[in-house]
Amino acid sequence: MGYGPDELFTRWSVRSLEMWIEFFESARQPLFFPTGILWINNEGDAYANATKETLSRVGVPHEILTRVELEYRWPQIAFGRASWGLFEPNSGVLLARRAVATVVQAALQEGVDYFAEQVLSPEGARKADNVRTTTGEVIRAGEFVFCCGPWLGKVFPNLLGSRMFVTRQEVFFFGVPAANRQFAPPAMPGWLYVADLFYGMPDLESRGFKIAHDQHGERFDPGAGSRVPTPQGLDAARAYLAEHFPALADAPMVEARVCQYENTSNGDFLVDRHPDFDNVWIAGGGSGHGFKHGPAMGEYVVGRLAGTVVPEPRFALDSKASAQKRTIF
Repeated sequence: MGYGPDELFTRWSVRSLEMWIEFFESARQPLFFPTGILWINNEGDAYANATKETLSRVGVPHEILTRVELEYRWPQIAFGRASWGLFEPNSGVLLARRAVATVVQAALQEGVDYFAEQVLSPEGARKADNVRTTTGEVIRAGEFVFCCGPWLGKVFPNLLGSRMFVTRQEVFFFGVPAANRQFAPPAMPGWLYVADLFYGMPDLESRGFKIAHDQHGERFDPGAGSRVPTPQGLDAARAYLAEHFPALADAPMVEARVCQYENTSNGDFLVDRHPDFDNVWIAGGGSGHGFKHGPAMGEYVVGRLAGTVVPEPRFALDSKASAQKRTIF
């Protein structure tokens, strides 16, 4: 749960982290690990320098570290071409899958009706006073909010089929040597090498050392695409480990998964009313960052429905095109 150069999203991240921690404490579930986040940067990296300026402007605690300081604090990392680092001590890792389950359980306790259903598209209907599911369930409401992630383009193929870009992303976990605590908190933070777009997380709950490449993969069907990682992806992850985490060069792969990003044309969020229905709202475009922004996004969506927040023009439907030209990361 780190930040970046975009000031709005940095403020949202700060707000969301506060809300996540408050929620986890009330649910008595320790689902946030304050590992810190380390940005590994090359000299003159514009993205890293912009991030540093934004964190200072917003007031997010951070440290600027020289190459010598990086090597002293994290000797288990081979920093390669890096010349400096940016460390966010209060950031960390959210356990997303368990957090979602905890949110669902809390909602049920508050009286929310929860259905495990596949919703049919309302496109083509004269009005949207209900939505139907593939099992024949009819759900009636005054307003509907569709937060379908990579499935948004499938639920609204006419409106969003060409405006949502879903890509295949591979993630790997490697076993750490027995009794080696260099790759678990507090010795190991979450990390991102900005120039290479590789990132990872420490060994949490003995699950393994996580590594992934933030570069966009090939187009992906979230409902029918293969969830088996490729040998090429595994080879790239192993090569990066050998170069930057030499103690893990021969570590066994203990887990792998295929997930997806879901981007709009410019990489920014989409939150807007459906142009054909006054009571249908669409929220998506979260890419790999939507979950951490969930609480702040929820506040914004509720505010839009209630008419209590000013619409953010950059989230509007008409700002999303059918050709990718990403400006937000």
